Amino acid sequence: MGTKYGVIGLGWFGEKHCEALAGLPEVEIHSLCTRRPDRLAEVADRFGVRSTYVNYEEMLADPELEAVSIVTMWDQHKDPTLAALAAGKHVFLEKPMASTVEHCELIVEAADRADGHLMVGHICRFNPRYAAAKEDISAGRIGRIISMYARRNIPAWVTEDLLDKIGPIIGDGVHDTDLMLWMSGDQITTAYAQTVQYRDKQHPDLGWTMYRFANGATGVLENVWCLPEKTAFQIDERLEIIGTEGSIHVHETHPNYSICDDDGWRSPDTTYWPLLHGQRAGALRDELSYFVGCLQRGEAPSAITPREALEAVRACLAAEQSAASGQVVTIRPEPTRPA
Repeated sequence: MGTKYGVIGLGWFGEKHCEALAGLPEVEIHSLCTRRPDRLAEVADRFGVRSTYVNYEEMLADPELEAVSIVTMWDQHKDPTLAALAAGKHVFLEKPMASTVEHCELIVEAADRADGHLMVGHICRFNPRYAAAKEDISAGRIGRIISMYARRNIPAWVTEDLLDKIGPIIGDGVHDTDLMLWMSGDQITTAYAQTVQYRDKQHPDLGWTMYRFANGATGVLENVWCLPEKTAFQIDERLEIIGTEGSIHVHETHPNYSICDDDGWRSPDTTYWPLLHGQRAGALRDELSYFVGCLQRGEAPSAITPREALEAVRACLAAEQSAASGQVVTIRPEPTRPA
């Protein structure tokens, strides 16, 4: 029998989790939880799940349940994660880890004490092109990193409802902040950011961030959540890393795959959660398969640690604080360098 797995949170991405999990032979989708009974019934019927809950504490009390994905909104991560860890479950927690540094620290402390394992879903670490970049950097092929630039822009129609829940720096910049921390193996010391807002939403439409790293490198994030409605791709995604002896360039936009039909020209996703022979595939399936494989081998997931996920949130929230204040925000003191 496969790992008995549950999903808490059945929005658009929670359903994507169910689709990816349904394609893993080592997983049995055992139970589902959301506060909306109509949505619960709809998703349970689609995936043939009999155990359904509107209260996650009742779900976590089931001794058969072994692991859960938590795919609620980011400001509702803390309580179900702490409850799941306290119940002895393994937890796959979607990014960002939580909405405050304090909540992240509580989760990390709970994970350190728990019998179950915690992994935060920084999906970009399972993009094979970013993984290749990490391998080449670790092998010393580009020397010491001195500059990093990341671009992760999406059309306005994608963010029309999202901007009342989360902003572009923490919402998408957290991906590339994590990648920069991962690639460099370094710490971020300061953050400076600016935002622009034109829609009547809770959060700004775009953010640009500049980080300083402890070794002296600089990193820039471009997160524009208001590309034109007819933008041909759902994510305009790039990463450029310059070292003292070389450089790395990753482009995740067209011409990866393009189609032109009556609706015009566009480039659908082929990396993160594409359909492949009727099953949800890509980096989402790969990271969930990796997580479950670690559990079945009795190993703690090492592709990303809880504390690494915390540091990405810390830096992004500092950048948002900088944008609000207009000042550089110090995250940790810069090391003293020789004169």
